[in-house]
Amino acid sequence: MQIDSLKYASPDTLGRWYAGKVVPKKKFKLVPFIAPVALVSYGFIAVYDKGALNKLDLSTRAELQEDHPLFAAHVDDYLQFAPAAAVYALNLSGVKGKHNLFDASMLYLTSAAIMGASTHFIKKGVGRLRPDASGNNSFPSGHTASAFMAAEFLHQEYKDVNPWIGYAGYFVATATGTLRMYNNKHWFSDVVAGAGFGMASTKISYLIYPYIKRLFINKKGGNFTLMPYYGQGTKGLALAGRF
Repeated sequence: MQIDSLKYASPDTLGRWYAGKVVPKKKFKLVPFIAPVALVSYGFIAVYDKGALNKLDLSTRAELQEDHPLFAAHVDDYLQFAPAAAVYALNLSGVKGKHNLFDASMLYLTSAAIMGASTHFIKKGVGRLRPDASGNNSFPSGHTASAFMAAEFLHQEYKDVNPWIGYAGYFVATATGTLRMYNNKHWFSDVVAGAGFGMASTKISYLIYPYIKRLFINKKGGNFTLMPYYGQGTKGLALAGRF
């Protein structure tokens, strides 16, 4: 398809998402990482523990399965993305977050890359058996990591706009992790560690993204523009760049 054959959506309706502005650097602070590190540490300790933490995993699973032995709701496959979807819904409805949609999208993708890579290699390295014995990739919970990554994304974008919006994603993320245990796919410690990995991934992306973006914006004002388009029966996004 030729680019000149596309019809771009009106900037007045869907808008253009500009990438030209430099994102301010953030100074590293230890305090925001205390909770994620504590959650991940708990998970790792529980994996190799033969005492109280192991018993907590076993008893939590036993109680959930005893009360709901036939539970099989897979809404968690979609619920994990809800906080991120809220960022786009709020922006398009006029409630602007900290960044424009281009930068927000890049921040989300950076977070997803960090989260995906870290959980993948940890799953391979630890090789923990799932509660339902369906695989050796139980630790950490990827769904929970994805959900808390998205929740932290929503929090970062809207914590200064409305605290209730900023924290709403954590309730959804917690529900996602709980459903993973109800579905007998993860141990309690898998979910706890997944929450830590997800939160840390987004926090790291907000620290490194300003440096990544500077690689693509030169001093002469080179920039990128992301905009919706439609044409010839197709819809999508077009990315235009000037170097």
